Amino acid sequence: QVRLVESGGGLVQAGGSLRLSCAASGNTFSIIVMGWYRQAPGKQRELVATITSGITNYADAVKGRFTISRDTAKNIVDLEMNSLKPEDTAVYYCRVTEGNDRVYWGQGTQVTVSS
Repeated sequence: QVRLVESGGGLVQAGGSLRLSCAASGNTFSIIVMGWYRQAPGKQRELVATITSGITNYADAVKGRFTISRDTAKNIVDLEMNSLKPEDTAVYYCRVTEGNDRVYWGQGTQVTVSS
């Protein structure tokens, strides 16, 4: 079992920055992929960014503005979000995948960007 606890969401003006953090506990040795997803009202949950063995992947909508990083020793994955836009408003979820393809989700943290 892996438990995920997210923090760092909030309200910010367009053009501002926020940093999300997700701390994993439990069987963290089995984690292969760590990432962030988001779900806006009335929309499907979508990938934001993932990191695997130092290799990062970003959705086109956030490339150049968001940066994902992982502290393997502390089992933390962060998402630095810059130049935020109103369309970035969503609930952001941390997700990890184990080597056996089992997936765990965090509880979500709200990010609201005002225009």
